[in-house]
Amino acid sequence: MDKSNGIEKTKQLSTDLKDAGHIQNIVLIWLDSTANDSTIDCDNTIKQFKRIVNTIKTFTNDEQCIQFMQSMTDSRICLITSDAFGQRILPYIHGMTQLDTILIFSHNKQLYEEWTKKYPKFKGVFTEISSICEALQIAVHQCEQNILPISLFNVNIANESDEIFNRLDLSFVFIQVIKEILSKIDFGEIHLDEYVNYCRDLYPEDDDELENISQLSRDYYSKRPIWWYTQESFMCRMLHRAIRSLDAGIIVRMGFFIDDLHRDIQRFYSEQFDNPDSDTKTLTVYRGQGLLVENFDRLSKLKNGFISFNDFLLTNKNRQIAYDFAQQTATNPDLVGILFIMNIDTTDSMTPFADITKVGFFKTQDEVLFSMQSIFRIDDIELIDTNNHIYEVTLTLMKNDEENLRKLTNRIREETFFDKVGWARFGQLLIKMNQFQKAQEVYEVSLNQTTYDSEKAPLYYQLGWLKHQQKDYQAALTFYEQSLYIAHETLPSNHISLASSHTSIGAVHYSMGNYPKALAS
Repeated sequence: MDKSNGIEKTKQLSTDLKDAGHIQNIVLIWLDSTANDSTIDCDNTIKQFKRIVNTIKTFTNDEQCIQFMQSMTDSRICLITSDAFGQRILPYIHGMTQLDTILIFSHNKQLYEEWTKKYPKFKGVFTEISSICEALQIAVHQCEQNILPISLFNVNIANESDEIFNRLDLSFVFIQVIKEILSKIDFGEIHLDEYVNYCRDLYPEDDDELENISQLSRDYYSKRPIWWYTQESFMCRMLHRAIRSLDAGIIVRMGFFIDDLHRDIQRFYSEQFDNPDSDTKTLTVYRGQGLLVENFDRLSKLKNGFISFNDFLLTNKNRQIAYDFAQQTATNPDLVGILFIMNIDTTDSMTPFADITKVGFFKTQDEVLFSMQSIFRIDDIELIDTNNHIYEVTLTLMKNDEENLRKLTNRIREETFFDKVGWARFGQLLIKMNQFQKAQEVYEVSLNQTTYDSEKAPLYYQLGWLKHQQKDYQAALTFYEQSLYIAHETLPSNHISLASSHTSIGAVHYSMGNYPKALAS
């Protein structure tokens, strides 16, 4: 195929998707000759798709579609197309790791058997929008289950001498730091309001989501955080995306909800398990999902090591339900089907968890929800289905007295500015990792959530420092001067922060070549 056409348009589409990428891990692509028609039928179809996937891109040109898919390396793609386009495009795209599911909208049912054998990611031929939406819903749910972020590490990682960042992936470190930050912040309505306003800006023309946002604003405090989490609305999808991609700005904006959800799980854990009257001393739950082949290879070499699920973790008491998930995943050539068996001593757990049967949105039976970053020991790995390559991985939830994990937590604290307060610590960590743009967003969002001038001064100072590093000297001066003004108003005249601000302002003037002003500062 000639892929020289439409490159500029594809670059623009990739740029347009950056903001949409905040919303969900999954992108739906609709490739069809009528996908961009300005008709009621087309609008209604897109509206139905949007109830399942927030981010939708439509194409009428297969070459542009392929180029766009190649650029989407940090998302998972569900593709809906016609049989005519499918015949042309599938040989070029099926091997893409980011492509999760292919659904064909056609009356040609004869394709099913032929393409199922040839293309494992192909999930069926559908003649009606309602049936293709049902299949899309299942595919999206399965895909979200498979891409939950995990970390794998050995038991002695905290004893090694080099810096922790050289041996542990950033996801684990960042989530550990975020948990500690959240535990020390007093959240209130200002945080909910800031998040609601942000979401309204994201969905200016989506009436369904705007109504959901209004419901969130109106009813947030009248329902349990677990109810909101299991509703599977835009908020849940955005949370999963932010944690997986370590989107600093969204994590700060959603900090109030992450903290509320953790505390809700903690309350249920105390009521259901962590009390003398509880009859349940041990518990076994299950989770079926797919792991990328490279992650499974690492897992298989880490028996007696640790696995951390760095997001909130939904499991089930019913083994068959979990096994069915693993079996569905095993058809994807990029993944290995895994049935996790998780054994828990309910009397002593490092991570709180809760049976959410009666409090979730769907009132689904036998579901158990773990708080963010649950850590398990890897006990055993066994192949249980040779035909579908499904493995059973037995895990044990770690207890509070696990010495190696306590050492690891302390090492992370020592190397991640534990003396800094609130989100300033996260910003400093991002700066250490040379992620200046993310650090800037942390400080900017924190300013919107702050009402006290005394808390704004250090945020303005950090923004000034960042702009100085980026050689945006005028912006650096503006932020430093704002910090200095607040410091003069709120601090004693001999406070060290005043001297720091004057010194920094002088350094910026020096960088600009304004030497007299540099000396005067």
